[in-house]
Amino acid sequence: MKTKYGLKALSYLAKQEPNCPVLISDISESENISKKFLESILLLLKKNGFLASKKGKGGGYYLLKSPKDIKISSVIRVLEGPIAMLPCVSLNYYERCDDCKSEEACSLNRLMAEVRDSTLKILENKTLENFHCGE
Repeated sequence: MKTKYGLKALSYLAKQEPNCPVLISDISESENISKKFLESILLLLKKNGFLASKKGKGGGYYLLKSPKDIKISSVIRVLEGPIAMLPCVSLNYYERCDDCKSEEACSLNRLMAEVRDSTLKILENKTLENFHCGE
């Protein structure tokens, strides 16, 4: 849910005027997301350089980058972690599986590497601009 809500919030912000802060309550109401949960998501996105915020009257969150420069794969990695379904095929979060004798001989490893590659082919080539424009 974190990724779903994060993408919905980013898409909402992408539709706003650039550098024009939006209140969390506006995003929460518009996208039907719990305000408290949304707050934690937006803080994480801010910490990772996707968003900035302004305090006080006229404050809120806004995109730091153009929607065309925000890859969907990057957002997913920040909000969920690895895109790969198994740690032994993860490009950024690799871990050897304890129960596997040999990754080279493991048919599950090969299958999940293929799934990862297909998924990345899509996600690396989609940006927030593609996502919020309904492509």
